[in-house]
Amino acid sequence: MTTSRTTGSSLLTLDDGDTIHVCQDGPREAPALLLIHGSASSARSWDALVPLLTAPGTHRVVRVDLLGHGGSDKPDGDRYAIPDQARRVGEVLDRIGAGRAVVVGHSSGGVTATALAEERPGQVSALVLVNTGPDLGAFIATGSGAAGPTQWPPSDEQIRQLASTGFSRPGYRVPDALLDEVRAMTPHSFTATMQATRAYMAERALPERLAVLGKPLLVLFGEDDRRWRSSSAADYRAVPGARVDLLPGLGHSPILEDPPRVAAPLLDFAALRG
Repeated sequence: MTTSRTTGSSLLTLDDGDTIHVCQDGPREAPALLLIHGSASSARSWDALVPLLTAPGTHRVVRVDLLGHGGSDKPDGDRYAIPDQARRVGEVLDRIGAGRAVVVGHSSGGVTATALAEERPGQVSALVLVNTGPDLGAFIATGSGAAGPTQWPPSDEQIRQLASTGFSRPGYRVPDALLDEVRAMTPHSFTATMQATRAYMAERALPERLAVLGKPLLVLFGEDDRRWRSSSAADYRAVPGARVDLLPGLGHSPILEDPPRVAAPLLDFAALRG
C-alpha cells in the first residue's frame, strides 16, 4: 500500500479574507494531530517536536500560525477574539481535508484549542494542553516578563526579558527564532492577541468549559513553570477522566526545553484517541 506524505507549508485565504500560514508533515491518510502555538510565537515553536511525532509514520501533523502571528495576516481592528481564532483553525482543517484531530495547544494555544472544541466539537477527538493555565488566578509572572515591550520594534534584550519566564530557569538562552517571531508581529497584533486570551479566560475558567464537552483530556505541565502556578494543573481534574502529568525540572515551554518528554505521553495518549 502506498501512502502520500504531506510535507511543507502553504498560505490559505479563508472565507473572511484572512490568509493563514499552515504547515503539514506526515502521511496524509494518518490520523491528524493539530498543534496550536502560544502567544507571540508561531508554528515554528513545534519544530523540534514534529520529527518525534511523525517518525513512526502514524500521524499527520498540522500546524497553523494563528492570525497575528508568524506568516499569517496581522490586520488592525478587532479580529483576534479567541472564538474567531478557533473558527479559522477549524476552517483550515476543513480546507485541507484533515477530518477529526487530536488538538494540542501550548500555553495560550490551549485556550484556542478549548474554544475549537466548544465551537466545532465534531472536529476534535481529544485535547492535549501543555502548560495552559486553568484560569487567570493561576498567573504568577510579574515585572518585565509579564508586560509587553515598551518600544516597537523591541530590542533583543527587551524580548529576552519578556520571554525569560517562559523557561524553567533564569539565564536560559532564549532561542533566536523566538526573537524573530516577536519582531514579526505588529504592536497591535501583539497587544490584541494577549487581550483576547485574557478576555476569554475571564469569562469562564478552562476546566469549567472542558468539563461539559466530554472530550478526552491530557494536561502536561512543566513543574517549574514561572508564568503559571504548576499546582493549578490539578484544577483540570474537574474534567471527567482527565489525565494530568507534571514534568519535573521543566518550565513553561517543555516543547522547547525537552521535546522527547512531551512527545512520549502525547503519542501514547493520541494512539488511544486518534
